[in-house]
Amino acid sequence: MTPLPFTIVALLLTLTPGARGEDAPALKFPDSQIEPLTWNDLNGWADDDHAAAFTTFLASCQPLARGRGPRETRPVRAALREVCREAVKAKIADGAAARAFFEQHFRPVRIARLGESRGLLTGYFEPIVDGSRFPSPEFHTPLYRRPTDLVAAGYKPGSGAFPNKGAKVGRFNEKKEIEPYFDRAGIENGGLDGRHLEICWIREPFDALSIQIQGSARVRLEDGTMLRINYDGHNGYPYTAVGRVLIERAAIPRELMSMDRIALWMRANPNEADQVRQLNRSYVFFRITGLDSDDEPVGAQGVMLTPKRSIAVDSALHVYGTPFFIEAELPIDSERATTKFRRLMVAQDTGSAIVGPARADLYWGAGPAAGKVAGRIKEQGRFAMLVPRGLDPVEAGKLLPLPPPKPPAEAAVADKGHTGKLSDALKGEQKVPLLSRRRARQ
Repeated sequence: MTPLPFTIVALLLTLTPGARGEDAPALKFPDSQIEPLTWNDLNGWADDDHAAAFTTFLASCQPLARGRGPRETRPVRAALREVCREAVKAKIADGAAARAFFEQHFRPVRIARLGESRGLLTGYFEPIVDGSRFPSPEFHTPLYRRPTDLVAAGYKPGSGAFPNKGAKVGRFNEKKEIEPYFDRAGIENGGLDGRHLEICWIREPFDALSIQIQGSARVRLEDGTMLRINYDGHNGYPYTAVGRVLIERAAIPRELMSMDRIALWMRANPNEADQVRQLNRSYVFFRITGLDSDDEPVGAQGVMLTPKRSIAVDSALHVYGTPFFIEAELPIDSERATTKFRRLMVAQDTGSAIVGPARADLYWGAGPAAGKVAGRIKEQGRFAMLVPRGLDPVEAGKLLPLPPPKPPAEAAVADKGHTGKLSDALKGEQKVPLLSRRRARQ
């Protein structure tokens, strides 16, 4: 369905009974377009497991209903809190009741960037790797705690809170000015040696990079103990996708790019691997969590993630707990994007690489199987945001400009070399999960 001009959107919503409360606050998203939908417009909506989706939604609702979380004035949060209070009280016995709840309390709207009809989907997971509390010839790659001299502008040094974007990060110089911290090359070449920041040691530098990209991990120690670690800060440098570097060097064909392919290349080219890896100057630090070994990691909202139901979104635009119905073809059953994905997901996480109104990272769970699927997802999909009925999407259409006109056909052909721009942006994209304090994705 082609997004409608906002003047038509406003007219349709005005004519829809009950669609606009007289005092309903406006739904506003910069540089975005929204299109009203009916539930029948959502392909696969009736076939989804609404009970499973409601369970994930209810996990987000618990803190929202109690008024916990960041203080903010966005209308979506206030409206969602009221829905969550109803959800906490509701007696949902089955999928039919869950579907009825969503349809009663929300209305779907298609959301995308101006001039676009689809958004971008990637995947993430929690790695499980072997490791040791002590260095050895087998386990020689450290995972570090956040250094005490790492600071962020506007945050108290050594505090539990640490931003994953939007603040200058580094260390104080003699003038108490923040200067750049060690980059990846500096850290991997011994910049933090002797400071006793090592949490544990694992086998391969690529595994450390992968764990930093995902933002959390389970490390199986030699005595069988499972150590849980999660994001606790970063060194302040922007993330550079090593997958994109390898594509540009013709080391891996674009169409075959995945995390597995990157791992294979690095193991086969150890001398070049260090240099390529260190082109990504960003570095992530961790903390030990108290989660049981079988628990899922905690996302930015502070609730435990649900595999195949939780997503990371742009928290500058979206409120945690917002449901999104996503339609896409994904490479789940094979490396080809042929598996139909029609599922109601809940925004429970974020990351600085996750930017835009229709941008989501799908959480797949823990371990190699989840990682295999997550590592090859880089597809476009259609996003339907479920908007609480107390909000008024009409005003967004009045305030935002119309999408820019499409370029002539000959211009589109001339620009064909840029059709990979979206997939380039997600090759090896780093996520920063935010746990109770924040999930690391940069």
